[in-house]
Amino acid sequence: MSRKIHPIKASEIKSKKNEQIPDVVFACFNELIAKEFSGQRAVVKQDDVVALIVHKGIDRNELFNNHWLDVEDAYRAAGWKVEYDKPAYCESYPAIFIFSLS
Repeated sequence: MSRKIHPIKASEIKSKKNEQIPDVVFACFNELIAKEFSGQRAVVKQDDVVALIVHKGIDRNELFNNHWLDVEDAYRAAGWKVEYDKPAYCESYPAIFIFSLS
């Protein structure tokens, strides 16, 4: 007997999305969070985490096309306060993730 497929529940979407992110992406974020942690927060530059992920074998285009840097909800579920900041059109500074203790 085959199991009937049901629509995904809105309450399940965040966890399903996070399940699609490869472990190596979380491993790279974890490494940089630990390295940059100051006792209250860690500021991780997007360029640094992308370079590390690519160095560990993930294709850059695949990383961005699949939105695998969208890790904020996963880290929030793990107890972090997470902010993402990127420059506006007329600004020039590196995009960063800020991980703070809740």
